[in-house]
Amino acid sequence: MADCYDLFQEFHDKIGLSSSKKKFLKQARNALREKIKNHFRKEREEESPKFWNQGSYVMSTIVNPLDDEYDIDDGVYLQNIDKDDEKWPSPETVHNWICRATEGHTDKNPVDKRTCVRVIYSGQYHVDLPIYGEYKDKYYLAEKGEKGWHLSDPKDLTNWFRNQVKKKGEQSKRIVRYLKAWADHKSKNGKLPSGLILTVLVMENYESKERDDVSFGRIIRNIYKSIVDSFVVYNPVDSQEDLAERLTDLQKKTFKNLLSNLLDSASKALKEDNKREACKIWRREFGDRFPSCDLIKEKKGPLYTSSPAILKDDARSA
Repeated sequence: MADCYDLFQEFHDKIGLSSSKKKFLKQARNALREKIKNHFRKEREEESPKFWNQGSYVMSTIVNPLDDEYDIDDGVYLQNIDKDDEKWPSPETVHNWICRATEGHTDKNPVDKRTCVRVIYSGQYHVDLPIYGEYKDKYYLAEKGEKGWHLSDPKDLTNWFRNQVKKKGEQSKRIVRYLKAWADHKSKNGKLPSGLILTVLVMENYESKERDDVSFGRIIRNIYKSIVDSFVVYNPVDSQEDLAERLTDLQKKTFKNLLSNLLDSASKALKEDNKREACKIWRREFGDRFPSCDLIKEKKGPLYTSSPAILKDDARSA
């Protein structure tokens, strides 16, 4: 079969953040932190919050988005609320504090969402600011609505992911980026599962192979098997939380159909002897950011010695 490992590596370099972009996002994040700290010190005359970077940025799985709007998550840990959690203000109140603290930082007003306050930098990126309180060494997220303050510690999730990468290797992190870039390309079909859900699915269905293209194909097969009958994705640090619970039936169906098509494509690409033809199959799934196939001159790529055996029929019957 054609070896497309080098094409996947080139694709990975293209979807990953450059060092200059990482530096820019870090500087912008720090400027927003200072804005919030100064507001608490000068306007509220209260102790400033502390911060903890979370999400794909700190996990190093963030990819260049097709719409050029990056999504950064930065946890706000309040230091000005009572040590007794029964005296805590409502989530709606603390959301309002952060909205007031970030007003005027960009041309757009902050958006008060259910689980965070979003600061929008038009055409560039947005920063989501989830808000936390600490009680007896545990962290609680301020979520508006019925859930209110509830246990949630993104640090545990970050530590879980880092431990997974230590056990499974850097390839697992690359596979997460490939799947997220694929989902970004397919998002025109409707809302797809969050980056966190995709990350958990990869890690829980990971299968190491010498080549990234073969590993990706096997993992897609495993993911499809895991959700085709029951689309449930448990939070790895909170077994009571189904991360897919907020997806609608239509969104779940759309994702499973797209994943089924991806599984078909992966199977065909990995069985294809002609590297240029295999490249075309992958490019249809990943989009124009995947390397151009026209530059591939050889008729057949190097043959891989073991069959990946990822036929979709196997996935449904296994």
